[in-house]
Amino acid sequence: MSKFKSIFSFLYNNEVRAFLFQLVILLVVVYFSYAAIDNLFINIESRGIQTGFGFLEAEAGFDIAEHLIDYSSASNNLQVFYVGLINTLVVSAIGIVFASIIGLIIGIARLSNNWLIAKLASGYIELFRNIPILLQILFWYNIVLATFPHPKRSFEFFDAIFINIRGIYMPKPIVEDGFIWLVVALVVGIVLKILVKRHFNKKHEKTGIETNTLVYSFGLIVALPTAVYFMLGAPIYLDYPALKGFNFKGGMSLSPEFLSLTFALSVYTATYIAEAIRAGIESVSKGQKEAAMAMGLTKKQSLKLVVLPQALRVAIPPIINQYLNLAKNSSLAAAIGYSELVSVFAGTVLNQVGQAVEIILMTMAVYLAISLVISLILNIVNHKMSIKGR
Repeated sequence: MSKFKSIFSFLYNNEVRAFLFQLVILLVVVYFSYAAIDNLFINIESRGIQTGFGFLEAEAGFDIAEHLIDYSSASNNLQVFYVGLINTLVVSAIGIVFASIIGLIIGIARLSNNWLIAKLASGYIELFRNIPILLQILFWYNIVLATFPHPKRSFEFFDAIFINIRGIYMPKPIVEDGFIWLVVALVVGIVLKILVKRHFNKKHEKTGIETNTLVYSFGLIVALPTAVYFMLGAPIYLDYPALKGFNFKGGMSLSPEFLSLTFALSVYTATYIAEAIRAGIESVSKGQKEAAMAMGLTKKQSLKLVVLPQALRVAIPPIINQYLNLAKNSSLAAAIGYSELVSVFAGTVLNQVGQAVEIILMTMAVYLAISLVISLILNIVNHKMSIKGR
């Protein structure tokens, strides 16, 4: 008996038992995963369903209303994937920008000393936060945009922008040879502007003398590209939309589907960002705010230079989650027919070829990659803004 106990004495070691427990759980998970995948392929084979990614080279056979790259019904399914991916990225990026701006404004307004402004901000948050995002998308698409006029009675701005029930029509930039040098001039101007700003910031830290860099910024970001533009003979011009018959021709347009989706995502996500901003501002100690006022800073300067930099350190982690939610919520565009990834690839293509495993895995991988990239970028920003210990 004592010999039996000595053989299994290692089981009395907590670390060994913890390791064995994790090993058993891992083996169970691997076994069930293997069994599920094996059963999946058996069922696919028994039903005669094709596997592999050869379907990506097959002709799509359907049109897509909105595409930023060349596409026609003769294009293959891989091109459909690219079109849906780009549309998803565009909606997500624009939605994040507008949601951030709206959220910042509403979050600050929520703490305003003006009773009316504070109550309006609170009402905005309570209204849009508590209505499901899908219903909001349908509301903007089916009710609000339906009140816009027909093309012949469009809202007109500067003889260049037209708003009607079919969307927003605006001038389209047409690039010609030499445009790349205009882009290079703009990039160089931005880089030089950053270097100039850093130089004068270091000078300010050493001498206490503050230099206004607005003139430098204007010269590098505006004047330099403008000079290159005229030197190259205007390598970019605008194609203006014009009413011909019952619709506009020329220019570029933003569809009602795109507008309603982007607006709904921005307005909805902004409510959560506003609450994160409000919480971040309230986390800044009262002493910091009083010290800023004692130094002679105005309320605007105090908010910009003292309160917000500290508030954002608290607000960024929950804001990351809202950016991820916005990107994933863009898949609801299928409800109104916007041509994003889920609608055209995991919807139309899947119905045509029937290879659900490959298509769903590709779609899931895209959303996973988008979420990981957003998290990585904002975690880097959060790390840069964190207070460094001495």
